[in-house]
Amino acid sequence: MLHHVVIIFHKDQKKHIKFSSGLYWEELLFQEDNRYLEQLEWTFTETEIQYIQAWYSLVRGTRETRHATIASRMRIEDGDAILSLPEGPTAGIVTKDTHGNDFHVPDYTIKDILQAIPKDCYKRSLVRSLGYVARDIAMMVFIGWAGNSWIPSVTSPLVRGCLWALQSYLIGLFGFGLWILAHECGHGAFSDYQNINDFVGWVLHSYLGVPYFSWKFSHAKHHKATGHLTRDMVFVPHTQEEFVEGHGANKIGEVMEDSPIWTLAVLLFQQLGGLQFYLATNATGQSIPGVSWWAKSHYAPKSPIFEKNQFWYIILSDIGILATVFGVYTATQTFGSFPVLVNWFFPWLWVNHWLVFVTFLQHTDPSMPHYSEKEWTFARGAAATIDRDFGFVGQHIFHDIIETHVLHHYVSRIPFYNARKATKAIKEVMGEHYRYEGESMWKSLWKVLRSCQFVADEDKNGVYMFRNVNGIGVRPSEWDF
Repeated sequence: MLHHVVIIFHKDQKKHIKFSSGLYWEELLFQEDNRYLEQLEWTFTETEIQYIQAWYSLVRGTRETRHATIASRMRIEDGDAILSLPEGPTAGIVTKDTHGNDFHVPDYTIKDILQAIPKDCYKRSLVRSLGYVARDIAMMVFIGWAGNSWIPSVTSPLVRGCLWALQSYLIGLFGFGLWILAHECGHGAFSDYQNINDFVGWVLHSYLGVPYFSWKFSHAKHHKATGHLTRDMVFVPHTQEEFVEGHGANKIGEVMEDSPIWTLAVLLFQQLGGLQFYLATNATGQSIPGVSWWAKSHYAPKSPIFEKNQFWYIILSDIGILATVFGVYTATQTFGSFPVLVNWFFPWLWVNHWLVFVTFLQHTDPSMPHYSEKEWTFARGAAATIDRDFGFVGQHIFHDIIETHVLHHYVSRIPFYNARKATKAIKEVMGEHYRYEGESMWKSLWKVLRSCQFVADEDKNGVYMFRNVNGIGVRPSEWDF
């Protein structure tokens, strides 16, 4: 007899379980309470269930069982202490995406994905990763040195201004490359040594104005609940009801279409200030009633988006940001305002832009679902992402974060230089559920902003698809009044 189980294992308890059928332990690592957790979805034999029973008896009633997933998804059946999923997700759901195309909800499991990935994809090299860090820093220094040495000699003010702008743009490209490498550090994909990962990530993210540990902890929760309408941490869409209420209307048909000028204004704010607004207020994250915007920011050590024992890590993140602010102030006093603007501030704005540009389009698309608690699984949530193509820059400067993001959400420990091989492997399992868009990302950005205003569960099946009031694609239900 086989039993389908979804279980959360504490890393320290893994030694209490040994499986007879050679199950894969290429775990999905999540940082929670400063400890690694592994979420596995498998079918177990009777013998393996006995080992799970032994582990469950060992930790039952201890602090390890306080995690909501254990409490809500596991139960004792028939007096035999067999763990099972009481109300599993529904198989075979079909609904309509924004453009009226059939969307088939995936039903494959994490086991299917992990078994498809070649083992060598998990290998991480500290030397190779540091080499990419050195390359990106060297390019930023070279571009700054070349521009600062040559551009002042250009006589035309217009040409000189364009060259300064180009210098800032190029530094910003490689700056975002550094941001991505720091992001790899947070996931443990940078090397086998987590202390080194955290040190490198803290230095790089602090220089780029991002609180490293704060981002790492909230970002891990995002990975843990991607596509979950009530537990995801970023780019959480409004439901149709929230959208209507936010516009002071009673029905969706009463909400006026957004003008292109308004969409452009939203776009400019999102791209220039979106990252800092998110860090300061948790905007686009889950609503936390009764908590002020500052109290739920990524800079507040007691923010509800963090656990209590992460307090000093948030302080360390803030120290990193303050050190950068002091460094920028000192550089301004030493070299003047203009060199700092060209070599740090404007590139920093570009990094902010690229981060929002990339992540928004990774998690928002007319073909993309969000799920209710009942219908969400980790496998479905990770598939609610999309790979896109950003050409030479995407592959060689942005370290394939755009082209291999779906794989990254399944196994974030795989380093970027192995991600294309792993992506090819999981595409065989995902089939039609693998999403890829090859059109210009700039074109996609405008289309997505116009098409994806809110989500609606029109079939009442727990699967929410994007809708809009701009006359694009399927009209929202209850349009007429």
